[in-house]
Amino acid sequence: MELKSNVPEGALAEKWTKYRSTMNLVAPNNKRRIDIIVVGTGLAGASAAATLGELGYNVKAFTFHDSPRRAHSIAAQGGINAAKNYQNDGDSVYRLFYDTIKGGDYRSREANVHRLAEASRNIIDQCVAQGVPFAREYGGLLANRSFGGVQVSRTFYARGQTGQQLLLGAYQALSRQISLGNVEMYNRHEMLDLVKIDGKARGIIARNLLNGKLERFAAHCVVLATGGYGNVFYLSTNAMGSNVTAAWRAVRRGALMANPCFTQIHPTCIPVSGDYQSKLTLMSESLRNDGRVWVPKKKEDAEAIRNGQKTGLDIAEDDRDYYLERRYPAFGNLVPRDVASRAAKIECDKGHGVSPTGLAVFLDFAAAIERYGKSRAHSLGLHNPNAAKIRELGEKVVEEKYGNLFQMYEKITGENPYKMPMKIYPAVHYTMGGLWVDYNLETNVPGLFALGEANFSDHGANRLGASALMQGLADGYFVIPYTIGQFLSKEIRTPSISPDHEAFATAEEHTREQLQKLINVKGNQSVESFHRRLGKIIWDYCGMSRSAEGLTKARQMVRELREEFWKDVFVPGDMDEFNPELEKAARVADFMELGELMIIDALDRNESCGGHFREEYQTPEGEALRNDKDYTYVAAWEWDDNDPVLHKEELQFDNVELKTRSYK
Repeated sequence: MELKSNVPEGALAEKWTKYRSTMNLVAPNNKRRIDIIVVGTGLAGASAAATLGELGYNVKAFTFHDSPRRAHSIAAQGGINAAKNYQNDGDSVYRLFYDTIKGGDYRSREANVHRLAEASRNIIDQCVAQGVPFAREYGGLLANRSFGGVQVSRTFYARGQTGQQLLLGAYQALSRQISLGNVEMYNRHEMLDLVKIDGKARGIIARNLLNGKLERFAAHCVVLATGGYGNVFYLSTNAMGSNVTAAWRAVRRGALMANPCFTQIHPTCIPVSGDYQSKLTLMSESLRNDGRVWVPKKKEDAEAIRNGQKTGLDIAEDDRDYYLERRYPAFGNLVPRDVASRAAKIECDKGHGVSPTGLAVFLDFAAAIERYGKSRAHSLGLHNPNAAKIRELGEKVVEEKYGNLFQMYEKITGENPYKMPMKIYPAVHYTMGGLWVDYNLETNVPGLFALGEANFSDHGANRLGASALMQGLADGYFVIPYTIGQFLSKEIRTPSISPDHEAFATAEEHTREQLQKLINVKGNQSVESFHRRLGKIIWDYCGMSRSAEGLTKARQMVRELREEFWKDVFVPGDMDEFNPELEKAARVADFMELGELMIIDALDRNESCGGHFREEYQTPEGEALRNDKDYTYVAAWEWDDNDPVLHKEELQFDNVELKTRSYK
């Protein structure tokens, strides 16, 4: 299979503008005759459905939630990047492009990343027009802050609720199209199969989650915007319902899964507290603007903290190791996520962890509180304020910037982060891998498109903070409305697709058989217990670090677990009824197969890059050691139960120099 990226010719900075001006269009009168299915209504899906509806297409939108407002996009706290250069600190479209390519460790497609950087500027204007309440400076201008992997301030934010506010903006745009009849909304429906007719994606089989009924939906093309697969690890920052099923069922119908081993571990999460925890909580990366990461220099101090004999406040300044500032002086606490996560693991592995489990480091705001307090006192004309007053004023400034995040931390941990250093540790957060797509965001299956975290295209081996929201909205508002025309312009003579077609009947029957097979096992173990065991295998052997020996062992473990699952899982109830356990069982079955493919991909890539750290391939300083000669490609996998087939898209770098990442 030859993978064609369909990147247009021309200079990088002009590709998108010229392509957009010359691509095929669908006339307004023809758009009214074309049906589009959009699966997923997070930022990418809601913005795509709203925009396509506004353009005149007939759109059917699907979510397994009770409302699009429940999409996991609301959990993105810290901000959204845009190359506006409002701070006049040297930012530009090219710099955002370069930071993203470098942050992804040179494993992403140049043309897609540059288009993303270009679109970023329009996203902010779009969202402001929708009423998104971005933070503003004293004079009324939009405020910016910094995120990891960059040396400029380009992140727009709405306190710690940026994802929620952006989703509400997209949701109101979607709601308007629903009210006008341009978008038909299907809540509590989960896609369980992709229907192909003559090789083209022409519809889906969905299960009504309220009554269990399988339903057929037909269209001229299908757009998947169903998020990432981080919950394969069981413990992650993802919502409990986040899954891979829609994308994986497309893979089973011939779509390629690209770079599945590229998963992101976020360094700033509340540490695991016990064996029976089912969810991890993200603390926004924005906190690293002002928080300083450290561990005790002395193992005995760390041990005393773990045993409850000391707290972080008892450790003198000279006895603290601000290890990110020590190891990476140019970026300090704002190194990229993969770098910060591995550094935390190294310190904890050496015995310097500060939680009872030994898996935590400190994120300390004392210096920021003092700095802000002195500045606020000066602006108020307070001369020689005492330490208590400085602290009081500083805490108010920090509260204005991060108040809801601090409140959330205190509710979960019972500790006041204004008084005590936060405890944080890396956790699974985002997946850079996803369905393979070309420049048009079309998969190798004609008529099947993938947006946002569901595709692989923009982040390479590591995503920079505040870029997930940027990609989701860029794909939905500013890319797919143009590029979908390249496919649909050839479909204007195609009549409405009938759900009575034989292909729909066959797909529905296959889906029914799979669901009934799960119910018929009648085993003794819960779905949850299998998911937990799978997650531990993937985390232990395909998490923050990997090795050939561990991955080989893990593949066999996953295959054995999968066999046990199909012999001994217990799914109560029936298929044709409200049955959340059946929903979970189908998703975990898909995670079993995806988990094996992640391991295969990690084993095949004999290098370290970004979030993929192979222990055999590292520098003497413990940094990732890439192999550009042999692995500068996208690994796109065709699924087979026994031996998945690798297809390669070679990556060309004509505008940036391939060199070792350095944040020192």
